Amino acid sequence: MHSVHDRSDRGGALAFLGAEAAPEQASRVGHAAYVTIHGHFYQPPRENPYLDDIEPQPGAAPYENWNERILAECYRPNAFARILDERGQVVQIVNNYEYLSFNLGPTLMSWLERHDVEVYRRILAADRNSARRLDGHGNAIAQPYNHVILPLANERDRHTQIRWGIADFVKRFQRRPEGMWLPEAAIDLPTVAALVEEGIQFAILAPSQAQRCRPMGSNDSEWHEVSNSQIDPTQPYRCFLPADDPSQPQRYLDIFFYDGPVSRDMGFNDVVDSSHQLVGRLAQCLQDRGDRPQLIHCATDGETFGHHKRDKERTLAFAFAYGLPQAGLSITNYGHYLSQHPPTWEVQLKPVTAWSCAHGVGRWERDCGCASESGLHQKWRQPLRQALNWLRDRLGEVYESKVSTYLRDPWAARDAYIDVILDRTPKQIDRFLQAHRSRELRANEVVDVLRLLEMQRNSQLMFTSCGWFFEELSRPEGVQILRYAARAIELAGDAASIDLETEFLERLQQAPSNCEEYGDGAEIYRQRVLSAIVSPRRIAAHYAIKSLFSSFSREAQIYSYTVEQLDADVPHRATIGGDTLALGRLLVKSSITQESHDLIYGVLHLGGWDFHCCIQPFPGQRRYEDIQARLFGCLDHRAQAAIALQSEFGREYYTLDSLISRDRHEIMRMLTHSTLGHLNRLYRKIYQDNYRVLLAFRRDDLPVPIELQAAASMTLNQRLALLMESLERNPERGHMLQQLQQVVTEAEELGCSLQLEEATASLNRLLRQQLWHILHARELAATAQPLLQLDCYLNVVEILRAPIDVDRAQEMYLACLSQHAVAATQTGASVPLSGLLALGNRLHINVNTCLERWVQQVS
Repeated sequence: MHSVHDRSDRGGALAFLGAEAAPEQASRVGHAAYVTIHGHFYQPPRENPYLDDIEPQPGAAPYENWNERILAECYRPNAFARILDERGQVVQIVNNYEYLSFNLGPTLMSWLERHDVEVYRRILAADRNSARRLDGHGNAIAQPYNHVILPLANERDRHTQIRWGIADFVKRFQRRPEGMWLPEAAIDLPTVAALVEEGIQFAILAPSQAQRCRPMGSNDSEWHEVSNSQIDPTQPYRCFLPADDPSQPQRYLDIFFYDGPVSRDMGFNDVVDSSHQLVGRLAQCLQDRGDRPQLIHCATDGETFGHHKRDKERTLAFAFAYGLPQAGLSITNYGHYLSQHPPTWEVQLKPVTAWSCAHGVGRWERDCGCASESGLHQKWRQPLRQALNWLRDRLGEVYESKVSTYLRDPWAARDAYIDVILDRTPKQIDRFLQAHRSRELRANEVVDVLRLLEMQRNSQLMFTSCGWFFEELSRPEGVQILRYAARAIELAGDAASIDLETEFLERLQQAPSNCEEYGDGAEIYRQRVLSAIVSPRRIAAHYAIKSLFSSFSREAQIYSYTVEQLDADVPHRATIGGDTLALGRLLVKSSITQESHDLIYGVLHLGGWDFHCCIQPFPGQRRYEDIQARLFGCLDHRAQAAIALQSEFGREYYTLDSLISRDRHEIMRMLTHSTLGHLNRLYRKIYQDNYRVLLAFRRDDLPVPIELQAAASMTLNQRLALLMESLERNPERGHMLQQLQQVVTEAEELGCSLQLEEATASLNRLLRQQLWHILHARELAATAQPLLQLDCYLNVVEILRAPIDVDRAQEMYLACLSQHAVAATQTGASVPLSGLLALGNRLHINVNTCLERWVQQVS
C-alpha cells in the first residue's frame, strides 16, 4: 500500500505532498527530460463461442471468472487509484490511465463495456483528457484484434487483425490510433509493411529486437551493431522498408525500444514498491547528453499494477501526481513525443523476434524450451499449429467459394465485418449487407452469409497466442482456442455441408499431451471441447427447465439467443402431487447468425433433482395439440408420464445438468431451499433447548459437542440472514441494530463464526443506494434522510465488522462531496454539509484535504 506512511514528514497530507525531494540525478537534467510508462492491458477472449459469455471459472474464486477477478484487482483500481495520508485516509483519487501510455485489447474492452461501464468510460475519458493535455495525442494505442502472433499469420489474416484492431479502436476512442502494440511484441518485415500500409505510425519493441542502428543519412559503413540489447532507448528510431520504387519516398515505421532493465525491474523486482523507488529508478536512466531531449520509458503488463503486485496502482498514482513532476520529468506519451522529437536515427530489426521468447517466435510454433520450467514438454505446439493452419486454409476455401455467391468481395467483406462484431443490431447487419451484397438476399441466404463470416471470426480467434504460451495443451487457454476451432468447423458444416472435424481430429492426434488422461489433442477435444457445445435445442431445454422456477417475458434473451414464446397464451403446465409437466412452443433465434428454430418442449419434473426435458421441431398445430392431450392425460401416473414423454419426443432428453452452469447453480439453490428451511427449524429448536448447556461448556473451557456447536452456528447465521433481509426491505428499522449486536455477542460467547458474505453484499447495495440519492439530490436539504440511513448502515458494518467494498463507497462519496461542497459554502447550509463531512470521515477520507485541493483548483 502506498501512502504517506512511507515518509518521515507528518505535517499532514498537503504538507507531505509537496515535501518529497526530487532524486539527485534528475536535478541535473533540464526541461528536455520526459518519461512514459506503457501498460499492456490484455485478457484473452474467454467466452464460450456458442454463448458469447464467460462461464464460471472456479480457479478465479471468489470471483466468477478471471476477467471479473482482474477487473477488481487491476482495471478498476487503476481507474480509481488512491493516494493516502499518514492515517491511511484517502486524499486523492487518480485515474492512472490519464498518465499511462496504454493499450487494452479489443476483446477485453468489449467485455469491460458490457460488465463495468463505469471503468470503461473512465478509460475512454482518460484518453480524451490526455489528448487535451498533450496537443491531441491520446495515451491509448491500438492492438491487433485478438492477440495473434502476426509473423505466424498469413498475409490476409495479418491485415485483418490490424484492420479489426484499428476499427475497434476508432469506434471506442473516436480517433485513429497513432501506434499499435504488437502481441508479444512479435515482429518481422512483413508485419512492419502491414502496419505501414494500414497507417500505423509507431510500435514499441524490446531492445533485444534491434539488430543495428545509425544516424539517418549516414553511409553503410556507419552501422552500429546493437544485437545484444545495447541500443539507446532514450530516443525513437525509424525502420525503413525496402524501396519498391527508388524514385518514391521510402516508407517507414517508427520504433520505440523500451528500457529493458527498468521494465524487468517493474515486473519482477521491488522498484514499484514505492513511488520514491520508482521515480529514482527512472531518473537513473537519464544521460548527460547536453540539450538533446531524452525519453525514459518502460513497458510491462498492465496487470502488474494491482493484480500481479497488489496495490501498486497507488505507486503509479503518487508518481504521476507528485513524484515525477517534482523530479523534473515531464509525463508524456509516444505519439506526443514523436510529434515533438522525430527520429534522427534509423534501425534495422532482427528477422523474426518477440519480447517473451529467445527463439524468435518459437514459443508459438514449436517445442523451443520456453515455459519448460515445470519439466513438461511442449511437443504439442508444432502439431497444434499445423492442424490449425490446415483448418484455416480449408475454412478459407469454404468461405471464398460459398460467400462469393452472395457478396461482391469476400475478403473486403470480412475486413468490414468488424462493424457487425461491434454492433450486432439488425439495423447494423442490414447496413453491412447493403454495402457488400451482390444481389438481393433471401432470409436463409442472410443466415448463410452470417454463418460464413462467423466461421471466419472464429478462425481468427483460434490463433489467440495464449493457446501456445504455457506448458500444456489441456490448460484453459489451449482448450479455448480448440473451442473456437470447433465452432468454426460447425459453422462450415451448417453453411456448406462439409465435414472438417474428422481430419482435424486426425491431425490433433499428433499433438501429445503431458497428461495421461488425455494422451493427445484429439482426446482433449473430445473431452473438453465437445462438452462445451451448446445447440439451439439445449438453449430450448435450458429455457424449459428454468421456466419451472422463473417467469420469462414473451421474448427473453438467453445468452446469445433470443427465445420467443409462441404459444397463444402461456405454456401449458399442470402439477399433480409433487410432479410437474410443462409443454411449450419456442422460437429460438441466434443473435449472431440470425438462424432460427421453431421448437416444442416437454419437461417433466418428478421432484428434487429429477428432470426430463425433451425437444423436437414444431410438428404442426394439430400434432402439437395431440401431444399435449396425451401427455397431460397420463400425468397422474409418473412412470407412464415419463414413458409417454419419450414416446412422443424420442429417447434423447435433457436433465438439470444440461443447463448452463450459472443458471444450474441458481436452480440447485432453489431446490435445496425447502430442505434447508426444515433443517433451520430443527437446529433452532436444538439451540434454544441447549443454550445454557452450551454456555456451561464454554464457561468451563470444555470442548463443545460438535452437534450443539453446529446447531448454534446454523441458528445464529440464520438469524443474521433474516435480520439483514428485513433491514433491506425496510431501511427505517434502525432498532435492528440492537438485535444484530445480540447476534454478534452470542456468536462471540459461543465461539461461532458468522458467515458475512450475504450480509456484506446487502450492505454494499444499501450504501450505494443512499449515496446515489445524495449524488442526485438537487439541494443539500434533500441529503439529510440518506445521510441518516448511511449512518445506520455504517453502524451495522461496525457491529458485524463486515468487509464492505469501501472503495466503491469512497468513489461515490467523493463525487457527492465535490458536487455539494461549493453549493453548501455559498448558501451557508452548514448542517447538511457537516453531515456529509462526518460521513467522509467514517469512510476513511481526508475530507479537509480534498476540499482544500478542490478550492485551489476552482480559484
